Amino acid sequence: MNDLDAEAVGPVVGLSFLLSQLGHHAGQTFGERLAPMGLVPQHVGVLRMLAMQSSPGFTQRTLATRLGVLPSRMVALLDQLEARNLVRRETDPRDRRRNRLRLTEDGREAFVAVEAVTARLDADLFASLSSDERTRLEQILRRMVGELGLGAGVHPAYRQERD
Repeated sequence: MNDLDAEAVGPVVGLSFLLSQLGHHAGQTFGERLAPMGLVPQHVGVLRMLAMQSSPGFTQRTLATRLGVLPSRMVALLDQLEARNLVRRETDPRDRRRNRLRLTEDGREAFVAVEAVTARLDADLFASLSSDERTRLEQILRRMVGELGLGAGVHPAYRQERD
């Protein structure tokens, strides 16, 4: 095998590397597509959790725990979303020391727009796969996430301290 053959085949890499490469690309592209909306991926996680919550709404501490972020980081994210009128803090009528979190109408509209961005990204990323391949890949990845205890719907980037 000469150098040209080795270059055509490419370096030998493992599945972990390939997943990391795809994950980085997906995250980068997602962030770029959110930017015109004035959002970052961490905002999306907050919006998603609030969109799926039931009454009476999460407290800031509960949401921080579910997303795996420090309470101080959650305060900063909520401040940013509240300044854009996407989230509202409401005093808990049973305990006035706590706030319950709600999406505003603008927040619901933003979340719908984010879902459209996500659907387009999925379509772009997996365009080369058949419907059956996509379904199987999703099943495998969901099983792995569950077996590794990674928390469905919670991205590890939340644990990074960024403002």
